Amino acid sequence: MTQTLALIEEATKKSGLIWVQGPTGPSRALWHVWHEGAAHLVGGPGEQPVEELGLADGARAVVTVRSKDKGGRLVTWHARVSELAARGEQWGAAVAELKGKRLNAPDAERIEERWAAECRVLRLEPEGSTVELPSGALAAQPLPSPAVTRMPMPAALPRLLRGRRRRG
Repeated sequence: MTQTLALIEEATKKSGLIWVQGPTGPSRALWHVWHEGAAHLVGGPGEQPVEELGLADGARAVVTVRSKDKGGRLVTWHARVSELAARGEQWGAAVAELKGKRLNAPDAERIEERWAAECRVLRLEPEGSTVELPSGALAAQPLPSPAVTRMPMPAALPRLLRGRRRRG
């Protein structure tokens, strides 16, 4: 069991993203920090969409860790979810780590106040053992998004990409 926890910790520390599957909703890629034996993440308005995953205090989740180098799956583990009380001792220690990893925050100078008022800081603590990864691809359909379009390629695009030939 100690080797399993060491593998989970090392892989999760080195990965910038973890894929989290909660009791409801799709699996989501979420940024996190590893702190005091668990993955910590922030969700709520202006942050990550954790509400649709059903991540609540006492819930269970499945976390898949990818390789930072190659992007492939390294390990999958079960987690017990706990919500840290805003401005508590554990919350303060986790937020100190999280705010250092938060990129492009619109309000970096008051991020702690916003997280305490509007967001949730969740702790995903490993429990049980790792899950065996299937040998298949595990490819899933992309989630619906207004950013995806299925329109034909403009007729002039191949010429623009090749560039114009110069006449000699």
